[in-house]
Amino acid sequence: SVCTEKCARLKRHLCSRFSQPVDCSELHQQDKNMQSGVYTIYPLGERSAVQVYCDMDSLGGEWTVFQRRTDGSVNFYRPWDHYKFGFGNAAGEYWLGLDNIYYLTHQKKYELLVDMKDFDGQQVFARYSSFSISGECDGYQLTVTGFTDGGAGDALSSHIGFKFSTFDKDQDTWPNNCAKSFLGAFWYGQCHRTNPNGVYRWGADSTLFAVGVCWSPWKGIDYSLKTISMKIRPVQ
Repeated sequence: SVCTEKCARLKRHLCSRFSQPVDCSELHQQDKNMQSGVYTIYPLGERSAVQVYCDMDSLGGEWTVFQRRTDGSVNFYRPWDHYKFGFGNAAGEYWLGLDNIYYLTHQKKYELLVDMKDFDGQQVFARYSSFSISGECDGYQLTVTGFTDGGAGDALSSHIGFKFSTFDKDQDTWPNNCAKSFLGAFWYGQCHRTNPNGVYRWGADSTLFAVGVCWSPWKGIDYSLKTISMKIRPVQ
């Protein structure tokens, strides 16, 4: 099966050592002076090259960014295959791909940082000491623990244990389709406290309920953020 083949690929990778960097922390080990920017990593060996944005500034750096919204230039209301394999441009807005996030978080123990900014220039973050997702066979189920508040509050804990949903693959626990109703894609339950892949809007706007790029503990369910990025690095 496809799932068995994926597991075999991952095991083969774990049993080998590739010179190609798996994530931004390994890039930093190769060059201690590297700056934040776009680099190539190899989540599953030499044929898995993918471009990512490496954040070398936030809280000590070495962060591999897997989700980034900055200006609304990329449409995030997309089908399952797009979220599985990734889309966008690492220099701007993008999603790294669920497969790549799975490969990364099953090789090492990762922590998660979620940075965000509002339209008044205020910046806050939420940090989690452990983050991983399961494989596609289990719906890319979310595991995240160990919250530390950087002013944003905790919006992710209510999403723990849920599978990833898109408008064409509904895996939430709500009678309706969260992704369709809130114009995004995420680890929805019934439905969300954060919608980072929602519609890019400008600040407070309740015209359509909770469809924006929100982080509700900070700015409320109807405030769409100016920027948000989700990034991981190996736990030291």
